[in-house]
Amino acid sequence: MAPQPSGGESPRAPRPRLPRATLSRQVILDAAERLAGREGLGALTFQALGREVGAHPTSIYRHFRDKDELVLELIDTLRSRSYGGRWEATDSWRDDLRSLARHIHEHYLRYPQFALEMAARTTRRPTEFANVEVALDAIERAGLEGDEATMFLRVFGNVVRSLASMEAGLLALDQETRERDALSWQLEYRQLPADRYPRIAAQADRLNGIGDPRVFDEAIELFLDALEARLARKARGAVDAGG
Repeated sequence: MAPQPSGGESPRAPRPRLPRATLSRQVILDAAERLAGREGLGALTFQALGREVGAHPTSIYRHFRDKDELVLELIDTLRSRSYGGRWEATDSWRDDLRSLARHIHEHYLRYPQFALEMAARTTRRPTEFANVEVALDAIERAGLEGDEATMFLRVFGNVVRSLASMEAGLLALDQETRERDALSWQLEYRQLPADRYPRIAAQADRLNGIGDPRVFDEAIELFLDALEARLARKARGAVDAGG
């Protein structure tokens, strides 16, 4: 007879195996989301997924070539759930870029455990293609074209994802660490000696924490202001050249 665990507890019953026909890409993606959300992407292995869905790990290879393909598919699936197909162009390129930035920001905060992968990887999948198309459309309507438009697309995307992933990274921390960091802005900065840190002392009551929701919006407005200023300079230059 197999030994019983100490304390008289019964051994955990193995998860029943799924019939082969019920295992699909969507079942695996749902399980991967649960597992990664619970234990982090580092725990997302085909062996762990097999235990999660009650299937042999080799059966997952029938649907996904490797973990990287699975992660990219999962990222694009989460994007589609958050904002796929929700954008329609308006008559304001600035409003459209602002809306795009806010949707991405909200998406990162909804799935903080995936923030670094979402920020760093290109999925090469439909939702990503749609997002790039929407952004380029707004940028070209603003008045940029060619290399200038594609450079702005890259800079804009990097700024939005960097800011969003920084806030998401804060949410991914354990609660005790988050609270300790938040308190440092409220307490420790206010206690710094004014003779050594006069500017901090003067502004200590106004310092914004990383998670302040106004910071992201302000950053996007500053960025859009900079684009409008560049467009205005180009327009003045064109007038001067023509005059």
